[in-house]
Amino acid sequence: MSNKEVKAALKSARDAIRNKEYKEALKHCKAVLKQEKNNYNAWVFIGLAAAELEQPDQAKGAYKKAIELEPNQLLAWQGLANLYEKSNQTDVKGDLADVYQKLLELYESGDKQKWCDVCNKLVELYHQEKKYLEVAETWQKLIKMKQEEGAEKAELHQLWKKMIQLLKDSTQNQDNKTEQLLLTAFEHAVNSADTVPGEDHQNLYKDFIQCLSKFPHETARLEKACNDMMALYPTVSYPLEVLCLHFIQSGTLSEEALHCFSRLLEMDASSGPGIIGFGIKCLQEKKYKEAVKSLTEGLQKTSHCPAAWHYLAEAQMKIHKHRDAVLSCNQALEVLGTPAGPSLQWKNLILQLKAESLIKIADTDAAEEAIKALEQIVDASSDPVVLALRGQAYINKGLMDQASKISQELLLSYPDLAESHALEGFIHYSQKNYEQAERSFLNAIERKAETAEYHQYLGLTYWFMSDETKKDKGKALTEFLKAAKLDSYLGSVFCYLGNYYRDIAGDKSRARGCYKKAFELDGTDEESGTAAVDLSVELGDTDTALSILNEVTEKASTGTAKWAWLHRGLYYLRTGQPSQAVADLQAALRADPKDSNCWEALGEAYLSRGSYSTALKSFRKASELNPELVYSIYRAAAVEQILGKYENAIATYQQILKKTEDYVPALKGLGECYLMLARSALDNYFDRK
Repeated sequence: MSNKEVKAALKSARDAIRNKEYKEALKHCKAVLKQEKNNYNAWVFIGLAAAELEQPDQAKGAYKKAIELEPNQLLAWQGLANLYEKSNQTDVKGDLADVYQKLLELYESGDKQKWCDVCNKLVELYHQEKKYLEVAETWQKLIKMKQEEGAEKAELHQLWKKMIQLLKDSTQNQDNKTEQLLLTAFEHAVNSADTVPGEDHQNLYKDFIQCLSKFPHETARLEKACNDMMALYPTVSYPLEVLCLHFIQSGTLSEEALHCFSRLLEMDASSGPGIIGFGIKCLQEKKYKEAVKSLTEGLQKTSHCPAAWHYLAEAQMKIHKHRDAVLSCNQALEVLGTPAGPSLQWKNLILQLKAESLIKIADTDAAEEAIKALEQIVDASSDPVVLALRGQAYINKGLMDQASKISQELLLSYPDLAESHALEGFIHYSQKNYEQAERSFLNAIERKAETAEYHQYLGLTYWFMSDETKKDKGKALTEFLKAAKLDSYLGSVFCYLGNYYRDIAGDKSRARGCYKKAFELDGTDEESGTAAVDLSVELGDTDTALSILNEVTEKASTGTAKWAWLHRGLYYLRTGQPSQAVADLQAALRADPKDSNCWEALGEAYLSRGSYSTALKSFRKASELNPELVYSIYRAAAVEQILGKYENAIATYQQILKKTEDYVPALKGLGECYLMLARSALDNYFDRK
């Protein structure tokens, strides 16, 4: 076949393809290849015809042969691209990307429009495969090409925005290079916008700031973006809110941070981050109750901030609301999820605070939960403070051997650490080895004099050590006063100060003040509440006694606060208000239905009200619960006497006198009953009987 015949055969093949006679085209091509086996066009035409005849493997082989012959010729690459684009097989996507890359190379110096079309296709392919770095790099090449061609600012702006769209899902599994390219795209988009300020530009800025806030190491860039947006949009609170949350989460509260909090509150008094920031400021200034109030309010609006939950738990710990602190720590851990980087640091802090709160609750279940929390702290075994907490949890569980083992290790490895000596003190104190406990707590105080708990426990050690140390002003009293000065929210210390002033100093007025303070700090402390009420009554100040009791009973739910209901019921009984007394004593019995004394008092109240049958039932119930209550048995007999049931009354009086021969009220009642029986016999003409 001459050269002329080859050209004619190729023309016939081209015409056959145009006329969709693909088999005919293949015949012509094969004839050419017999003569010229390395004919580029013949292989390309075979690829085209085979593809149309749905013979993809033959088509692919033909194109690859053509490419082998002429690697820098466009036709075969274009044909291969078309073949792969039509293919349903997923494994060709990698090959297609390589083909697109080659086409970009071939178009680069020639047809710019086709270069852009292929570039778009390649980006789309990478995006489907979630290859975000390749998406970013390829799209940036497209923008560079457009810039070199002198594209308008508006067109470039749209291209940067498109790049942001393409990369917006990449922040989850971000590598540093893609992240930097995304942030660069945001910066270009923000700076190339036409209408500034404007709504689109404002939303773009918000997205930029939101994106920056996902990257913990981009703090400088985040602060700059927020400040730049605030300068452009001074009435929009969003950048300020993000900045405040950033400062809260960073854990460092600079002057700049405090300025941001107050500026945000001026702009929007109901802003969650602003209120949280104010709460943290209160915590710093030791205004713990205000801190709890503000942090709680702020977190109702902005609940997804683990650092804020931690600050709330810290404030709750300061005012000894330990159960509340545990709940706040749990919220913080829930919001945190599975942390990494700086968040891991927060997780450790939260777990430690949770364990401290649980240890202060001081029951076995809480101790078990505290140990579980401490086990989750990363590198816990190398932190002596965490080890000391674990020792305290073991004490609360009654596992003294484990606690002692930790204590010995700490004293050996960290002899200068206050917590090492304090743990030893807690162990001795719980085992009533008061002299050794004294030595340990003094050592702890020497190393950390500002810890109220150490002074409190040294005071308790002196209180139980002996009568001398209890009465010695320089011992128990001094330590309790020091603890109260260091921590004015420590209710239990004020209770012991009350005990000292009442039982040792004999100063009822001062004792009453201490009990009242203890009860204000801890509304569940019945001992302090009862003592404050009793001393108020003794001092003739029934108004104070009643105001305490009214406050407790108003808040009390059914079946609680028995002591307050009982005290107020007895007060009403003494002051001749039997109906109120009945209501309060019934409430006390709902809290403890087996209190015989309470049933006895209820009987008295019914009796004063003239409800004899219910009074009789109450006295009988009291004597059933406690057969030693002679007074209740006597009162039951007295009520039977009032009701005219003389035989029953006589039997009951005789029952009392069997046990207590000289019980005068029973003797008197018995005599009266006999007399009443005699009188009724006379009235019925049964004389001489």
